[in-house]
Amino acid sequence: MANTIKCNKCGNIIDVAEQLAHDIKDSIVLEERQKAQNEIDEVRRKFTSDMGKLLDEIKTLREKDEMREIEMKKKLLESETRIKEDLRSKIEDEHKLKDLENFKKMQDVLKANEELKRKLEQGSQQTQGEVLELTIERKLKEEYPQDEIEEVKKGVRGADVIQKVFDKNGKPCGSIIWESKNAKWSETWISKLKEDQRQARADLAVLVSVDLPAEIKEKGLGYKNGVWIAGITSFVSLSLSLRFNLINLYHEKENLTSVDEKMKILYKYLTGQEFKLRVEGIVESFTILQEDIEKEKRWFSSKWARQEKEIRRVIDHTHGLYGDLQGVTGRNLLDIKSLEIKDGAQK
Repeated sequence: MANTIKCNKCGNIIDVAEQLAHDIKDSIVLEERQKAQNEIDEVRRKFTSDMGKLLDEIKTLREKDEMREIEMKKKLLESETRIKEDLRSKIEDEHKLKDLENFKKMQDVLKANEELKRKLEQGSQQTQGEVLELTIERKLKEEYPQDEIEEVKKGVRGADVIQKVFDKNGKPCGSIIWESKNAKWSETWISKLKEDQRQARADLAVLVSVDLPAEIKEKGLGYKNGVWIAGITSFVSLSLSLRFNLINLYHEKENLTSVDEKMKILYKYLTGQEFKLRVEGIVESFTILQEDIEKEKRWFSSKWARQEKEIRRVIDHTHGLYGDLQGVTGRNLLDIKSLEIKDGAQK
């Protein structure tokens, strides 16, 4: 075979064409491999270059994102701060409005309380005045059941009570008007009561007041500008004296022979100093007697209370002594019935 040769090293017969083809093939493969490697290296180089650029771009984008994030956070913080400031300002404004509202409510409440207090005081004074009026009416009815004691209705001009005096035979002997006051003393009460007296055509007018004028306060009663004035504790005694004199004057008037002349004398006597002193003397006597009776009541009540307390202590000590002796003697002491505990007390 002309296309074959023998290998000097191994002695093998080699087909030149085949070997040549194999070498060409290997050369081509190697070349292709080198080319492929070069392409790979180029791609890798390009990839590396592109990746660098990409990483730079990514880094740049990341930095931009970070800057945007920082800027956004800054804006969010500013916005949050602004919102907090607005909210704080709004809350402060609301608190101010609420405080102003509460202050106004408090002022309204205080004003309402003052108004209520004033009304309650007025109501209390009015109630106390009504109680005083009812007390006068009740006491007069108790003292003089034969007289007509009439309450002046609310809203009707006049005094509080009108007393029409009758003697034991039922004959009308005159009238007394009564006015009660539970407030600080006022001189205007006298003129008003005198006008009421004229309207009622009453013979006498009496003003019963909790607060009395200075010149009358010590005695508790007196006569001033045509009106009798008395305190709470003196009006009953005064009523007895005034009523007594009205009845006597009535009977004296009945026995008069010369009416006109005697009426002048009687009127002068009724409005004179002698009648005033007589009434005051009677009232003072009754007041002293009444005070003595009250003092005796209080003294006896205190005395009885002290005696009862001492008696109770003696009884308690006696029971205690009896019990101690019973314990010491082993209940051999003779029984004392009044000191023995009853069956009901032992249960």
